[in-house]
Amino acid sequence: MNHKNPPVPVPLLMLIGIIAISFSSIFIKWSAAPVSVQGMYRLLFTSLLMLPFARPYTGAAAALRARDWLLLLFSGCMLALHFLLWMGSLSYTSVASSTMIMALEPVFIMLGAYIFYKEKTAAAAMLGMAVAIGGVVLIGWGDIGISPDNLKGDLLSIGGTAAVAVHLLVGQKLVIRMPSYLYSLIVFVAAAVVFAVYNLVMGISFFHYPSKEWGIFVLLAVVPTVFGHILFNWLLQYVSATTVSMNILGEPVGASILAFLLLGEQLKVLQWAGGLLVMLGLGVYLYTGRKKTAQSETALPSAS
Repeated sequence: MNHKNPPVPVPLLMLIGIIAISFSSIFIKWSAAPVSVQGMYRLLFTSLLMLPFARPYTGAAAALRARDWLLLLFSGCMLALHFLLWMGSLSYTSVASSTMIMALEPVFIMLGAYIFYKEKTAAAAMLGMAVAIGGVVLIGWGDIGISPDNLKGDLLSIGGTAAVAVHLLVGQKLVIRMPSYLYSLIVFVAAAVVFAVYNLVMGISFFHYPSKEWGIFVLLAVVPTVFGHILFNWLLQYVSATTVSMNILGEPVGASILAFLLLGEQLKVLQWAGGLLVMLGLGVYLYTGRKKTAQSETALPSAS
């Protein structure tokens, strides 16, 4: 890690990033377009923003093997599935519940890393995982009392979290052999193509949306992606990966505040209690259990 100072203070940049990714669920709630269309254009527009800076990576792209391309396609499919399920969850449950469950992403990655890569985790981190899972149970329990649809949204969010964990675990191996920027660009394009095929098969319109929707599509690409996830990746040259990863605790808090202010959403006691347990458990996990190097994590931002 480079210890030089960035042109803007790190705490300010972290705050900007957290606010930016917190707006993701708000934009999705504001949109009336199908989530598969929102996901397609978010990924497409992000890819177009990245494309002008991809020229230095053409050589690395040409050196990729057939197996690498298959894994990249698989990773893109998992990313598309993540967006389809998580963005769909926001049609049924609250922003707070959905994003708090999505914050379990590191726990799913830990489980997957143990199953597929035999990576072990410290006992204290296991305790943090158990606390966080207990918090999700409380969120679901509280949501049942509101509406069965809320529980459906919680389950969709869990499915979306599992899908993005698979996407990141595949990426963890691929970025050893290729630049993280190239990995992200190819996977974004692949996921956008998967969404396009899905929309085509399902007969969902590509173009017939009012100007407001197109504005939201652009905002989804620029705000939570460029000023959120890409900014966090850039910050890895100045601060540790563990410090950057703590943004995952900030998103549910920021998203819940924005949902209260902009959408009028309020939480019940069990949802608050569950959310606090999730944050506490993840705090323990992230500070005591993560043994990956900053290099292995630079290409693996949260995908909300």
